[in-house]
Amino acid sequence: MFCSITSRRFITKSPISLLFPLSQSLSTKPISQSHTDFDPTAVHETLYSYCNDWKRALDFFNWVQTQSRFQHTTHTYNRMLDILCKFFEFQLSWDLIHRMKANPFSKPDHTTFRILFKRYICAHLVTEAVGIYDSLDEFGLKDEMSFCNLIDALCEYKHVVEAYDLCFGKNKKFGVDAKNTKIYNMILRGWFKMGWWSKCREFWEEMDQMGVRKDLHSYSIYMDIMCKSGKPWKAVKLYKEMKKKGIRLDVVAYNTVIRAIGLSEGVDCSVRVFKEMRDFGCKPEVATYNTIIKLFCENGRYKEAYELLDRMHEKGCVPDVITFNCIFRCLEKPREILRLLDRMIESGIHPRMDTYVMLLRKFGRWGFLRPAFIVWEKMEELGCSPDESAYNALIDALVDKGMVDMARKYDEEMLAKGLSAKPREELGTKLVSVGSHDSDL
Repeated sequence: MFCSITSRRFITKSPISLLFPLSQSLSTKPISQSHTDFDPTAVHETLYSYCNDWKRALDFFNWVQTQSRFQHTTHTYNRMLDILCKFFEFQLSWDLIHRMKANPFSKPDHTTFRILFKRYICAHLVTEAVGIYDSLDEFGLKDEMSFCNLIDALCEYKHVVEAYDLCFGKNKKFGVDAKNTKIYNMILRGWFKMGWWSKCREFWEEMDQMGVRKDLHSYSIYMDIMCKSGKPWKAVKLYKEMKKKGIRLDVVAYNTVIRAIGLSEGVDCSVRVFKEMRDFGCKPEVATYNTIIKLFCENGRYKEAYELLDRMHEKGCVPDVITFNCIFRCLEKPREILRLLDRMIESGIHPRMDTYVMLLRKFGRWGFLRPAFIVWEKMEELGCSPDESAYNALIDALVDKGMVDMARKYDEEMLAKGLSAKPREELGTKLVSVGSHDSDL
């Protein structure tokens, strides 16, 4: 049911929506048309819109190739691969990779295996991920880039201990230069992801002991560590140290400094650094504006946040989803939230799933079902297939209001899609306690 494809972002010369009326499933033969010219970007975006429904995504992926003679690219294969791996359909993923390998126009690339590393490690299948790296000779991709992708994925998903061992320990896999700043930065970011602040400090000092040249990225990571560990003033100190060393800050480093100074010295000081940044010829990006807007909102200065939002367009910087999320998080009036949501959509910015989930949870927590359903309807109109977090947020709201029958309907709908529902006693899906047994046994 491709109602989503009627959205502006998916319209091509031959709109895909014409092929799939609401009553027609992908598994059936398309109406009247035997061949349609598909744009690879439209195919990729269509797959993206069904990233939470792998069966429907795979049906479309296969249909567009077999029935419409579309030649999949490495890009569209990688998109489908990511969706399958997200639902742990690893066998189907490998079937897809073998199809890629047999096609000269869509050979597996570094992105293909970066996706596999990410999804396997996200599922805590570390040994299997390392085994994939060992097998990359078969694809001609066992090189430094693949190794870095493996280490990056390990650090991203909190397996930094294994990453450290592969780089510097007894299970060392690749000839890593002992002073390779890039690898050290990945490991440092890994300790950061773990939230092991003392280990971050030890590793930062270890970099000095090993003679590793700390670059702009190193300082940016460690300043972020100082902010997140509740010591923003130390991040400001590092900022001053960088200036003394003559390290020219980029926009990422400035964003961290602006946040740190805002937390330690107030948002007005952040605005001063923002102006300094522009004076030094470093053009602010959307993340810079988002940082200041977030600081304004956290300090209850909504008028200034909205004024800055208006000025972004004047400065040639288009707001993104995060810009609006920063404001949504702090607003407490349903009507104001819905007005901002309409403004967001009218400006051509489609909310992400985390936006929908945040708003559903807000309205559910406040006991407002009507606004929650307005958000749900907008999500479906814009072709965003709800994930388990969205379903659970709506079901929780319905259960809290005593609407058990409707809650059960959505619970069954998400289970039919293969999504995991929360156990709820009200719906008869409570967890069985360990050690509980039937009295007749």
